[in-house]
Amino acid sequence: MITKASLGGIYVTDQQRALDFYTEKLGFEVRTDAPMDMGPGTPAGVRWLEVAPKGAETSFTLFTPPGMESRVGGFSNLVFGCDDVQKTVEDLRATGVEISEEPHEAPWGGWWAQFKDPDGNEFGLSSS
Repeated sequence: MITKASLGGIYVTDQQRALDFYTEKLGFEVRTDAPMDMGPGTPAGVRWLEVAPKGAETSFTLFTPPGMESRVGGFSNLVFGCDDVQKTVEDLRATGVEISEEPHEAPWGGWWAQFKDPDGNEFGLSSS
C-alpha cells in the first residue's frame, strides 16, 4: 500500500543555479548531491541533486533528463504549504524571490499565492 509521496522532480536548466535558489532563497536542505552516470552520453557534471524543506518527508530532484528540456518553466503543479502565506511571501520577497501571484483568500478557503524559480517554474503556496 502506498503511504506517502517521497520524491518529486523539478525540471531545471542549470543545476547549480537551482541548488543555490532552493537552499539560499527558500531555505531547503540538501539531501543528496552526488555525481550521476546515466551511461554513455551522460553530459559532464550531471549530478543527482535532492533538496527538501527542512524536516519534510518529501524531497525534490533538481534535474532534467535529456529530451525533457521543454518541460522547464510554467506552472509546475507543485503546491507548497506554510503556516502563513502573507508572512511567507514577505520573507520570500525579501530574499529576491519573484512573486507571480500576490497573497489572497482563496474561494475554497485558506490563503493562496504563487512564486517562480529562476527557470520560470511556478509554484503554489497555500495555508488554511
